[in-house]
Amino acid sequence: MVGLQLCFGAANAATISDAKPSTAKKPVVHSTTAHARKSSAHGTHGKSSVAKKSRVRGQAAPSSERTREIQTALIREHYLNGEPSGAWDDQTRNALTKYQADHGWQSKVVPDSRALIKLGLGPSREGLLNPDTAAVSPHEVGADKPQPGGSSSN
Repeated sequence: MVGLQLCFGAANAATISDAKPSTAKKPVVHSTTAHARKSSAHGTHGKSSVAKKSRVRGQAAPSSERTREIQTALIREHYLNGEPSGAWDDQTRNALTKYQADHGWQSKVVPDSRALIKLGLGPSREGLLNPDTAAVSPHEVGADKPQPGGSSSN
């Protein structure tokens, strides 16, 4: 047993003595200029100093066809008077804002998806596998059409 330890001990000693000393890298010190210090202090490092234009997000206004659909629904619900023009004007925006507020929804972004669904202008049912059983608003079903799952009066 002692012979084995000596053997292993000698081998370990040989590998330890043969090992090269580690070459630790010294940290690189960068000198910073006044401009670099100022830029990084304000979080603009790597950005140009030219001011960017603010970008409006979302849809600017619905198409005239979609606006006409919204106006027709608002007229039906007595939030708008007259004939649908297809113009996304202040009168239409105000009517939809009031409709959304009356239902307890946010009124900063017009139109709100919940308002469109409630007005019967939700997503298209075209291409659904089971359009008869899809959830629909009462305005999409229509009074003259039988509702799925309902009893017939015949």
